[in-house]
Amino acid sequence: MTASTHGTRRTLTRKVALAGIVTAGAAALTLPFAPGAAADDGNAHVARTADETAAPAAFAPQSPDGALGQVPGTGDDENGDDAKRDSAERADRGDRADRGDRGDDGAARGDDREPRDKGRGAQYREDGTLITVERHEQPKAQAASGEDIDRWIDEALEVMDEQGIPGSYEGIHRNLMRESSGDPLTINLWDSNAEKNIPSKGLLQVIDPTFEQYHVEGTSKDIYDPVANIAAACNYAADRYGSMDNVDSAY
Repeated sequence: MTASTHGTRRTLTRKVALAGIVTAGAAALTLPFAPGAAADDGNAHVARTADETAAPAAFAPQSPDGALGQVPGTGDDENGDDAKRDSAERADRGDRADRGDRGDDGAARGDDREPRDKGRGAQYREDGTLITVERHEQPKAQAASGEDIDRWIDEALEVMDEQGIPGSYEGIHRNLMRESSGDPLTINLWDSNAEKNIPSKGLLQVIDPTFEQYHVEGTSKDIYDPVANIAAACNYAADRYGSMDNVDSAY
């Protein structure tokens, strides 16, 4: 074999090797989620790895009332951001489906409107009246942390002090735990007030007319807001009983 022949074969071998490297590199660019795809076994193995490898699914955390998110990748990739945004909006509004805010076709209505009620388990008829339940069907309370409850009471006491409303931490805490078990989204779905469509709501179980009448300036207009609910309830108790400290049962 001549030297020229040897040189030609070496040139061909280098070209084939370079072509293989370029092909494997191109395949690697299509596999951002498949780092284990090695080029050592040849291009056929790389292509098969690309077909069989998928990115692991990530699951969204669950809230007490249901999923806050969904498994990304279950729809088109271009919809991923929309799904995340929808999940955040549902967490902020509460799950409207659980409250019965649905039309005849079962779809949630009024995406741009505030929900009718965010009380735990509350559902309403089309005419806006509350759907009551038997007492044993009342949704179970989901208590806030002790730290949150302490903070809400302290903030309410500051507002009450500014407005001259009597009450103590002990009196508020005792009645709060009896009335709602420390769940700021509690709504009574079974008693006489519920039957009248004015259910008791929030930490100290205040009905809407009482909350509106005894609302304390400087607090939220949302009856489920913990501080606003406590302050209004204590304002009412002060007017009727002298102080929330004097209340030991339903009031």
